[in-house]
Amino acid sequence: MGTEESTGFEPATGDGPPTAEPAAARAASVRTAFEGLLQIRRLTGTGRPDPEAAPAPWELNRPVRAVALALERSGAMPSAVDPSGRRVSAGYRVSDGESAGSVRVEWTGPPGSGAAHDEEEELAGCAAALREAGWTVLLYRGPRRRRYLEVEPPSGLSGGHARS
Repeated sequence: MGTEESTGFEPATGDGPPTAEPAAARAASVRTAFEGLLQIRRLTGTGRPDPEAAPAPWELNRPVRAVALALERSGAMPSAVDPSGRRVSAGYRVSDGESAGSVRVEWTGPPGSGAAHDEEEELAGCAAALREAGWTVLLYRGPRRRRYLEVEPPSGLSGGHARS
C-alpha cells in the first residue's frame, strides 16, 4: 500500500492525479474506508432507527471527503488532473458547495472527452449513490447550462463548520 500507509487513505475528489494504485488494491482500500465510515455511523447514530442511513458527525465536518468516498465506493469514476493542473480524464469532481456544509459534484473532463454529453446520465448515477448513502441531493444547471449536484446533509442534521 506504500503511500497510503504513511499518509492515510484519501478518497478521490477528481482534482488529484490518476490513481497509480492497482485497481484491486484501490477497491480494497475504498471498501475498508467505507466500512469504517459505516462503523462510525453505527457508533454515533445510536438514537436513530437506522444509524447507517444518515451521515455521522465526522462526515458533516468533512463533507467533501465523505461525499467523495461514497462516490468512489459506488464505482463512479473520478476525474483527474496532471501535475500542471490540466484535466486528463472525465469523471466526477467533488468540491465545496455554495453554503457551509454543502458539497458540489460535477461531471467534468478534458476538452473532447464527451463529459458534457455524459453528465446527465453520470450525475444521475452519482445522485442515486449519494441518496443511498443518506445525503440530500439537488440537481442544478450552472453556467453554459452545465448540470451539477448540490449535496447536503438530510434536514435535521446540522453539519460542522470546518471545510475539508
